[in-house]
Amino acid sequence: MLGIGLLAVGLVVVYAISPGLSIQKSVGENYFVGKQAIAIGLGVAAFLVTAHLPVTWWRRLEKPLLLTAGVSAIAVRLFGTEINGAYRWIQVGGLSFQAAELIKFALLVWLAGFLTDRIRLQQVNNYQLTFKPLLYALLAIAFVVGVVQSDLGSTGVMLAVMAAMILIAGLPLKRIMLIGGLVVFAVIILISSSSYRRSRLSVYLNPSQDCQDAGYQACQALITVGSGGLFGMGLGRGVQAYGYLPEAANDSIFAIFAEKFGFIGTTLLIGAFGALFARLKRIIERAPDMYSRLLATGILAWLSTQTIINVGAMIGLLPLKGITLPFISYGGTSIIFVCAAIGVVFQISRYTTYGSIASETTRTSYANDNTNRRRLRGAYHPNPGSRR
Repeated sequence: MLGIGLLAVGLVVVYAISPGLSIQKSVGENYFVGKQAIAIGLGVAAFLVTAHLPVTWWRRLEKPLLLTAGVSAIAVRLFGTEINGAYRWIQVGGLSFQAAELIKFALLVWLAGFLTDRIRLQQVNNYQLTFKPLLYALLAIAFVVGVVQSDLGSTGVMLAVMAAMILIAGLPLKRIMLIGGLVVFAVIILISSSSYRRSRLSVYLNPSQDCQDAGYQACQALITVGSGGLFGMGLGRGVQAYGYLPEAANDSIFAIFAEKFGFIGTTLLIGAFGALFARLKRIIERAPDMYSRLLATGILAWLSTQTIINVGAMIGLLPLKGITLPFISYGGTSIIFVCAAIGVVFQISRYTTYGSIASETTRTSYANDNTNRRRLRGAYHPNPGSRR
């Protein structure tokens, strides 16, 4: 229900700013809200599929998902469009596809299976079989997403997913700290190697130093959030979506929400996200096995990290990273994969501890009834000694 509510909120906000967006893009007034409604419909379909797919099936899909994600990453770089120095989207006919969302999903599915196998074989502490493959995965993410696609924001989300899952798996703390050190070093290299990233870091440290150029989006985001006041300006008011705030429907949609609904509305929205994450945490704690627990942990890390980065960037606490707000931002790829991930967790929740206990009790009761019936039949057997 929380997910459906957040999707509805996103649709309402996109509907409210559709006139401003349509003027900029010279399209019909309902173009954006129509595409968002289609994306939500596809997301619900993805949820229904993954919610009914047995969790064990994801073990069979690990390699196909990784292969598809790798191909899509290369295709985005070769055939995608460069936007602000990053290669994130590829156009297929009239549709666009963001490869990073598929890579996130494939990563957590593969990593859950890999760590589960290492735990089952008691090889979590093994350097060759556990630590080295994780380092290779880390380097692959940094190169493919951080360098090839120039998408440092998605790289950070994937690294957060890895960190959460290896922590739950029980990887030794020293090796986790070593991986963390390598991540910090890689981030420094990636930022220093790009003038665009250096300027974003400079803007983050001092947003008001260049509000007409490099710091324009950061300054406009703060203006948009502040203009909402306590109760907001309402759905039919506000001008920031009319070309003033860049990426108003995507990366900056939280600022638009704050303009429309104010401090009270944003508090309720963050509370809804908090309730969703708390629910995911309870499912993790009651998961029936380690594989399910790791899958749910990766999904929680994915959604929560992305939410923190998006909201933090809009209120000036974090640098702008071009990360969408889950469920809310305009964009079909993000909505479809987020809904698919929630469907996986929903399937896991059907076998949480309470359900498992109930099932076990039922099975035990049924077995005892069968035993009693067999014993009853034996008591009246004409020749008990003949039974084998």
